[in-house]
Amino acid sequence: MSTEEILKRVHRIEIRARRLSQEVFAGQYHSAFKGKGMTFSEVREYAYGDEIRNIDWNVTARNNKPFVKVYEEERELTVMLLIDVSGSTFFGSEQSLKSEIITEIAAVLSFSAIHNNDKVGVILFSDKVEKYIPPKKGVSHILTIIRELLLFRKSEGGTNFSLPLVFLSNVIKKRASCFMITDCFGKFDDSLQIAAKRHDLTAIFVNDRREFEMPNVGLVQFEDAETKQLKWIDTSDKITRENFVKQRYSVQSENLAKFTKYGVDSVQIMASEDYIKSLIKLFSKRGKA
Repeated sequence: MSTEEILKRVHRIEIRARRLSQEVFAGQYHSAFKGKGMTFSEVREYAYGDEIRNIDWNVTARNNKPFVKVYEEERELTVMLLIDVSGSTFFGSEQSLKSEIITEIAAVLSFSAIHNNDKVGVILFSDKVEKYIPPKKGVSHILTIIRELLLFRKSEGGTNFSLPLVFLSNVIKKRASCFMITDCFGKFDDSLQIAAKRHDLTAIFVNDRREFEMPNVGLVQFEDAETKQLKWIDTSDKITRENFVKQRYSVQSENLAKFTKYGVDSVQIMASEDYIKSLIKLFSKRGKA
């Protein structure tokens, strides 16, 4: 891809993501991912019903009457995007590759964040942490993130979900709103539970419908998108096709069960679907929680 083509794609994604973040997601994002922390604002005179623990004893002593501390919710967040760039994401049987949809979703979330004066950081991962972009504000920062996603190419290697989650906990000490965007072909370990306790974690699965079906087309040589291993499979065998589908759904179901157990919100987006509707549904669900 030439520099001119990259710039055109960045600009096209920027226009679409900006419009969506300002016109469609503005209200939902604010209510769904508002700050969970509380920061000191001011003191005022004690009123009936105020909590005793909020009394400011120093101010009370100086004025000979009780004053309480007033807190307000922190609105400025740190938003972290944990983005899967493993080989399997560079697949697509529809109009777009999964990686392209992942890039668009990341752009929409990023522009929604800076529209609310939040900082955005990124961890790109595969079977290792490929790149870390520290949280910052500003449009130029978001355009850098989009450009990095468009330029990145992973030739081989699997997916390790533990490494980016551990890395996240090591580099981001303050509670953050984190989105893991992945095709979710892999298994999670205890690092998920640890990250979910420390941060507000949301999982977004991006899949292609062809990944959950095997058509009957006879003897076919398949290549694993991550390991590059070649294997001949007789797709005319009914049991082989059924086992393939079962295995695919089994991995997804196991991961979904873990997310539910640890209080992680999740949504699955198929490449053939409108991801906007799925994100609105996710935001609305969180806004009501």
